[in-house]
Amino acid sequence: VTNTGTNMFYFQLVIMAGTVLLAYYFEYTDTFPVHVQGFFCFDKAYTKPYPGPEDNSKAPPILVYSLVTAIPTVTILIGEVTGFFVKSKGAQERTIVTADCCYFNPLLRRIVRFLGVYSFGLFTTTIFANAGQVVTGHQAPHFLTACKPNYTALGCQSPLQYITERGACTGNPYLVASARKSFPSKDAALSFYSAIYTVMYVTLMFRAKGTRLTKPTLCLVLLSLAVLVGVVRVTEYRNHWNDVLAGFVTGGAIAAFLVSCVINNFKPSQIAGPTPTLPQWPEATVGLPLPSLPHVESQLEKLQDYRILRSHDHQPILSPAPPDVFLHSRRCLTSAV
Repeated sequence: VTNTGTNMFYFQLVIMAGTVLLAYYFEYTDTFPVHVQGFFCFDKAYTKPYPGPEDNSKAPPILVYSLVTAIPTVTILIGEVTGFFVKSKGAQERTIVTADCCYFNPLLRRIVRFLGVYSFGLFTTTIFANAGQVVTGHQAPHFLTACKPNYTALGCQSPLQYITERGACTGNPYLVASARKSFPSKDAALSFYSAIYTVMYVTLMFRAKGTRLTKPTLCLVLLSLAVLVGVVRVTEYRNHWNDVLAGFVTGGAIAAFLVSCVINNFKPSQIAGPTPTLPQWPEATVGLPLPSLPHVESQLEKLQDYRILRSHDHQPILSPAPPDVFLHSRRCLTSAV
């Protein structure tokens, strides 16, 4: 392997580490403060009852994250191991060098490649979802219930009155900050990203006979689970329907981009090898006379001594070739004799 390949390998590790750190800062720190968006007095879109902590949900984060991690990992492991032992030896990839001292088995290399790209996309989806929540500060359906604004102190007399004061909320600051992170839905984005990535893997890699119903069934189950997570988020008043839809679009777009453009639809990578050299035919050296060989003129060559010309009225006529052509033909006949 060249130094360029080794440098790119380390560069990709740095990118992966930076993505993980950025996702950590978005998720578990206050490095990026949430945008404080105003609200209308008595707005019914934000007065839904507080659904309780996330752990009390029918689709708690620990369950969602476990399925998002386990389902694609198990599917890729089963698919790659099965494909490796089913393929003939001639169709298998050769062992290649990926670093100065590391030799990867083609099976291990493909598993690391597909799961590595999936992990990168998982953290990228988390970053996109958290960034959207921080920038927009869009309130959840239960925002006013968690905010507990003092309408009397704020002077709310009409539902059309817009409140922009930062200290308008008297509720738990942690619950208020969480209620401001609704757009897009992070759980919906991660669920749909995992489902699309796994569905594309199953569709493109499993091509065995007798899978006409197996593949569609598996794909529909995965997509249904992702949609079910979004439905639960809406019915429990944790997100609006447009928050869930935006999460689906975010996760699906990232998965489609990584599969299509980064790992090339799960196709084996092309290993650059030496370019085959074509046989070079000797060319005539300019300036040196070629030896004259015997030549017998055929009837077709005699017809080529006449050129087709066109008159002014576009009627084709035949005219004899110039004298130099006849001289050339005479020389050929003389040499042949």
